[in-house]
Amino acid sequence: MRRSAMANFLVGRRLLAERCFSSAPASRRAAAAEITERGKSLGLAFYQFSYLDLFGVQRSKLVPASRVAEIAEEGAGFAGFAAHLDMDPTMGDLLALPDPSTLQPLPWRPEVGWLSCDLVHEGRELPHGPRNVLREVQAKLKAEAGLTLKSGVECEFFLLDGGPGADPRVPRLSDPMDLQPKPCYDAHALMRRYGLVSTLCEHMERMGWGPYQADHEDANGQFEINFDFADCLVTADRVVLFKYMVRSLAEERGFRATFMPKPFADLTGSGCHAHLSLHDAATGENVCGAAVATGLESAESGAAVTHGLSPRALSFLAGLLEHAPALCALTNPAVNSYKRLGARSTSSGSTWSPTAATWAGNNRTALVRVPGGAPRMELRLADMAANPYLMAAAVGAAGLDGLQRAAVPPPPADLNMYDRADPAVARAVAGAKSLPKDLAGALAALDQSAPLRAGLGDDFVGSYLKLRREQWEEYAAQLTPWELRTYLDC
Repeated sequence: MRRSAMANFLVGRRLLAERCFSSAPASRRAAAAEITERGKSLGLAFYQFSYLDLFGVQRSKLVPASRVAEIAEEGAGFAGFAAHLDMDPTMGDLLALPDPSTLQPLPWRPEVGWLSCDLVHEGRELPHGPRNVLREVQAKLKAEAGLTLKSGVECEFFLLDGGPGADPRVPRLSDPMDLQPKPCYDAHALMRRYGLVSTLCEHMERMGWGPYQADHEDANGQFEINFDFADCLVTADRVVLFKYMVRSLAEERGFRATFMPKPFADLTGSGCHAHLSLHDAATGENVCGAAVATGLESAESGAAVTHGLSPRALSFLAGLLEHAPALCALTNPAVNSYKRLGARSTSSGSTWSPTAATWAGNNRTALVRVPGGAPRMELRLADMAANPYLMAAAVGAAGLDGLQRAAVPPPPADLNMYDRADPAVARAVAGAKSLPKDLAGALAALDQSAPLRAGLGDDFVGSYLKLRREQWEEYAAQLTPWELRTYLDC
């Protein structure tokens, strides 16, 4: 494109960006100036303008430092139809406007600054832009409940063979010695990947994330790294960058990192357990603790119990349980998700995924666990295919509905929910919301959920359902090897 044409193009893009916000000219110039000045002090040569589409695929453009001021102010242009977004080829440019607070030099490419962007189309925020959806839910929580949501997530992933002879269509573990029948916390398997795991932790420390432990997880070839909790939008941005970093560093070492929920039928899947806490929007105080008796009775003991949660936290929890089937469409968004969520057993002896919408104390068989030692709750539903912005938005919307109704959760099921022979477990399951058996069921539950439609926005829900149902139909049309083995001679 010649310079005069480029100038006209950028002028048009500037007009679109200015219509997006009432104070856009000043605010966008200030944001662009902040990005430019910080970038100079960091010695950045390039900037990666990044966003996630509805399916959680990271999209980006690389902008040289010499042009970052104008692109940051006016937005990087994308053809929205080329990503998993509800757009068509006739639509004009989708603009990615960077959030200056997210500027982060890539630790493994320190000359490149990574930026998380909000999506704008024709002068307004794209209603189904994932980061936009979460920011809208955050605003509702603050305006309607006076609260902010903080989260910390446990990111699990597998390391596969990514060498020259590896077949990318057939996953194979990178470590042939990782053979323990119960491999969780295996010291030798962890340390055979010390080079990668330690480098990831060092990079996270450098970025200020506060990594505090890493381990070999419950499946062979599976790992997890934990880092400090933060505002749910900050955590979502970090999860996006974490997955990008893990994949990139794994590739450099001849591995392939996968966040697929269930890449191996007999092994434990990769969850994305989310630790949640509610905070007063004015003071920052955690309001989840200091509970008083509410008359809830444990399914096991019959004694009144709240597991240390406040009435407001219990109402938020009640919203999660009530809307768990619809939540699955966003926390477990892949066809493959239901191989993990509905698994009966694994080679290690446990799936570590919930069987029904129950809650309990420090009990990892429940959908919501209340760990000891801190006023928070852990949602054990999601897997690593979840778009981190949409997962947090869905959690916030479901919890807000519980708060608005002052909902009271059912009694906690302080039981081994994996013990199907226990009559008490059978009663608890019968009294709880059932989880969908497949993605189609989860999408139907979201479609029928008026509270989540209200909380997330009808435009977003409609766009999301449209694209995910298209993907489900594509999957349903596949002819599988199992069908041929089973029915070819019928």
